[in-house]
Amino acid sequence: MQFDEQRLVKDLSRAMESQWVPHFNTGGYTGNWNVVSLYAKDGNAQHIFALSTDNSAVSETPLMKECTYFREVLDSFSFPILSVRLLRLEVGAEIKPHTDHELGYEDGQFRLHIPIVTNPDVAFILDGERLTMLPGECWYTNVNFVHSVANRGTVDRVHLVIDGERNAWTDELFFAQAPESSFEADREENLSPETIRRMLEELRSNPQMAGHPIVSELEDKLKNQSNALDS
Repeated sequence: MQFDEQRLVKDLSRAMESQWVPHFNTGGYTGNWNVVSLYAKDGNAQHIFALSTDNSAVSETPLMKECTYFREVLDSFSFPILSVRLLRLEVGAEIKPHTDHELGYEDGQFRLHIPIVTNPDVAFILDGERLTMLPGECWYTNVNFVHSVANRGTVDRVHLVIDGERNAWTDELFFAQAPESSFEADREENLSPETIRRMLEELRSNPQMAGHPIVSELEDKLKNQSNALDS
């Protein structure tokens, strides 16, 4: 899937005037990594966390209403939207190696990246492989696997990042690109105790996630792994 680079940049120019929020996981990156939401809980552009902490529906932010081409991009997809954000990794910034919790297609939800502005010196490493994402392209990334990003270029890197919910339409889209067996869950080997601790540290750093069931689930998983080692 390919989108119009110049029209993406035009909408981005509107967004650049908005109030961008530093990513909440301050221990997970160096330099400047900022976010603004286009679809978020309560339509709040400064609500930047991708995972919903309750049953509140997401809705368009005021910024989204100004960005007509971003709207066209979203209208080309037929799946429930969980969040839509612009993520800007400034020159010299690095996102440390990490995993995201149950955000692969096999989990029933998924993440798409559409680069708007980038440069050849951005190193996006996913599961040991460097991905070259060009402006306007649409990428699915299974972020259950360890990934990191470093912007070693001279231009800030900005992606349109869409989190969606799997449905029959997306099954047809995804399985046309790779066999259905490629999307089977095989997560346990990826979640080492060290990975779980990093995930817990990230979640606990955000007050909005303090009581989220994900935290208890990960704590139980870590405890079970410890008990297994002791037995």
